[in-house]
Amino acid sequence: MFPLIRSILPSTCLITVASLALVLPLSTFAQTAPASQKPTPETAAKQQPSPEPPKPEPTKRPEQAGAEDENKPRDPMSSPTFNGLRFRSLGPAFTSGRVIGFAVDPNNAARYFVASASGGVWRTINNGTTWTPVFDREGSYSIGAIALDPKNPLTVWVGTGENNSQRSVSYGNGLYRSDDGGKTWKNVGLKTSEHIGRIAIDPKDSNIVYVAAQGPLWGPGGERGLFKTTDNGKTWKNILNISH
Repeated sequence: MFPLIRSILPSTCLITVASLALVLPLSTFAQTAPASQKPTPETAAKQQPSPEPPKPEPTKRPEQAGAEDENKPRDPMSSPTFNGLRFRSLGPAFTSGRVIGFAVDPNNAARYFVASASGGVWRTINNGTTWTPVFDREGSYSIGAIALDPKNPLTVWVGTGENNSQRSVSYGNGLYRSDDGGKTWKNVGLKTSEHIGRIAIDPKDSNIVYVAAQGPLWGPGGERGLFKTTDNGKTWKNILNISH
């Protein structure tokens, strides 16, 4: 009996070993196959797609750039905001006060001058629709009298110094004449009269002019009384003197 067992046992073991030899490679292959399919870091790096180069931005046309600049909000304090502004004279730093006289062109009623007690001389050529200051560059802003030469309306006579005797009054520096309608002026004397109340021009002879000067209000001296010129303002004669 025992010899039979010994003969059977080796054959059985051989079968078992052969079965294991067939089974183990298959199981081992089945267990290691997934691991072999996992990519290594080197393989993963090789398999990653290469980055695309950056695309150049399209070149803007000049008209496109200009349109974009116009759409951008501009700084309200930039120079284009103030390009249209120009400084202009607004006259004295206080109310011009009283209008003391008019001088109307006898040939054109729409053209005339207005004299202000504390605001100079103004001219209109469209019957008062618009006004132009014509005496801002002269030595006095206070006006007491104004007159046009009846034979030549382009000749304008202006007496400076308000002709009202009151506490709030400004003084002038004599008599002015313009021969070009108020564009330019010349001081023709009576500089110490301070207040001129009236100008009268001879309608037959433009060289003869009469001027009534009040003189300083609060003190003695100055040119006072009625003055006359026969040479268009070159010289003056006091034909009526008044006291202080």
